[in-house]
Amino acid sequence: MWLIDPKVCVRERGLALAGRKGKQLIRATKEFESESVGRSWFEILSTFVVYAVAVAGVVGSDSWFVRVGSAVLAGLVQFRLFSLFHAHLHKALLWNSKAAQWLFHALGVFLLVPRSVWMQTHNFHHINNGKIDWTSIGSYTVWTREKFDAATAVERRRYLWSRHPLKILFGYIWVGIYGMCVQAFLRTPKKNWVGPLALSVHFIGIGVLSAVYDFQTAALLLVVPCFINHAIAAYVFYAQHNFPGSRFFAKGEWNYTEAAVEGSSYFRMGPVMRWMTADIGYHHVHHLNHKIPTYRSAETMAAIPELQSPTVTSWRPRDVWACLRMELWNPQTQQMEGLRPPSAVASGLSKA
Repeated sequence: MWLIDPKVCVRERGLALAGRKGKQLIRATKEFESESVGRSWFEILSTFVVYAVAVAGVVGSDSWFVRVGSAVLAGLVQFRLFSLFHAHLHKALLWNSKAAQWLFHALGVFLLVPRSVWMQTHNFHHINNGKIDWTSIGSYTVWTREKFDAATAVERRRYLWSRHPLKILFGYIWVGIYGMCVQAFLRTPKKNWVGPLALSVHFIGIGVLSAVYDFQTAALLLVVPCFINHAIAAYVFYAQHNFPGSRFFAKGEWNYTEAAVEGSSYFRMGPVMRWMTADIGYHHVHHLNHKIPTYRSAETMAAIPELQSPTVTSWRPRDVWACLRMELWNPQTQQMEGLRPPSAVASGLSKA
């Protein structure tokens, strides 16, 4: 199924957790935590091979079409590297390998996602996933309709900008450069000093490549791939928790298992994008047990019936649009809604 009607989502919520719940359901996922070290290294090293091919296409070709296509490929592969970095920091991928530790430290700098910053915010997000009062840390802020109505005009604009499609598209600037590197450093300089280091490496790299080749080549090697990587990352992480049928919880209502299964989407993709994203689309599986290696997510979902009725989204334009128009949580309807609630839209249609 693709993105379904919110009313259907409400009916199917019971199906998702009709069997095992809570610790019992989490225990059912434990057997899938086991990692194949050889497979994990293959996932990483084969990714770098494809990335090297993309870089070679930019540097070695005289065809503008090939060079731009190679830069786009590099951006897609960068997102895969980021997904593997994400899995490593969840202790799901080569956590006990010193070589992998150093590799992913360096990769975080290269991708403008410093390890220290990511662990602070993302770990908080996992512990508090679905809590309406804590969405602003490590995820996209979600307000209730009541809070939005009570806010000032300036506060409303800030809130809407924090979730705006343009801000998501320009994640390279707003998430990578500003959020992960500048803002995090200003917040806690002693812990997040790697942010300025990452920015220095990035811009020095652009300068060096411009001197060795030219600025166009430097942009195709560094700016374009980073732009694509952060745009995909910003949208994927948005759509994994902001979609028709998603669920958020007020104080006293929160349950870890329900938040994982009902508040996280399954992002359906074809085989190419599944590889490019390192199966990060199985987000409800990931939130239920983040120690499952990425390459075992599909296996886990197939083996556990309670994980087989998630709300589904995809790259189809209608699904992307449906996610982007989700702006407020309505506790009364238990649904994400646009600025104009369905009742207002229906009223406007009847008047027309």
